[in-house]
Amino acid sequence: MSAPTQPVGVADADTDAVDACLEDFFARRIPRSHPYGEPYRRLWRSIRDAARGGKRLRPALLLLAYRHVAQVEEGELPRDAVAAAAALELLHTAFVVHDDVIDHDLVRRGRPNVAGQAVVDAIDAGARSSAARDYGTAAAILAGDLLLSAAHTLVAGLDVPADRRRALLELLDECVMRTAAGELVDVWSAVATVPDEAGVLAVVTNKTAAYTFGAPLQAGAILAGADHATLTGLRTAGIHLGVAYQLRDDVLGVFGDESTTGKSTIGDLREGKETLLIAHARTDTRWRDVEHLFGRPDLEESEARLLRSVIAHSGALARVEQRIAAELARAHEMLRTLGMPHPLLDTVLTITDPAGGRRR
Repeated sequence: MSAPTQPVGVADADTDAVDACLEDFFARRIPRSHPYGEPYRRLWRSIRDAARGGKRLRPALLLLAYRHVAQVEEGELPRDAVAAAAALELLHTAFVVHDDVIDHDLVRRGRPNVAGQAVVDAIDAGARSSAARDYGTAAAILAGDLLLSAAHTLVAGLDVPADRRRALLELLDECVMRTAAGELVDVWSAVATVPDEAGVLAVVTNKTAAYTFGAPLQAGAILAGADHATLTGLRTAGIHLGVAYQLRDDVLGVFGDESTTGKSTIGDLREGKETLLIAHARTDTRWRDVEHLFGRPDLEESEARLLRSVIAHSGALARVEQRIAAELARAHEMLRTLGMPHPLLDTVLTITDPAGGRRR
């Protein structure tokens, strides 16, 4: 996605602390791989590299919620809050690694991902391309599994009251359950069904919104000892934010300015990504005239322009924009009801925009 690396309004010290926690985790974990041979050592180094960089969106949201509920406006955060934020980043990295396997991708952020690096290692060792690809898939699946375990290990080791630690572990479990469900339905829709509006929104909610927004806000509040009403409100607000975030990203993936967002505007059309834009466009009779172009790997820009024209003229773009506005309004009202101060509220709404506050 296209948000800036440093979320607006988040203290550098907070994200630096999360980075330091992650580096410390890998500094302790990588030596444990040494007795098991060089391939395993290389895998752990690839896992560490996969966890580096990125927007740190989930840690940022967790720490924002923690500061608000615990009324800690400035200064160093407790080590356990930082460790919990790092755990969510490891969980996210696990999902990314597995998602790349599902999508058969070997590159992320312009460089080999975990699977891609394993393929390179295998070819360098003399393996044929097909065998190297199989090795890369196996390595990435194992890497994702190790990251899922690591996220739970970090949370299980938090020095916090037992009920809060238990609630955080249950939250992680729910994230895995819902994200796996969303991912499976997303893949199923590509091979067996054409999702309607409700189906698309269910995938967005389960695959992205719940763990990217609802869970971090809840986790920060749990650590700070929030009451049930606050936790429920933050969960609901987070899901609304997450739906708006993903829908905005989908719009940018077709109608955005690549020079501004850094996101391709033809990739989703070539992939045949079943977004809410497409679900709405399919209800227009003009879609039948261009449907054969959708999902073509060799789609030309002129053909993409034709698809964009039909999507826009069908009213799909306007309807998705209206849905984004409605989701943000619901989130904004919920956060205001919870008493989030205006600067914090503005920060949350800014960093949950995949364009970093920019529009088309």
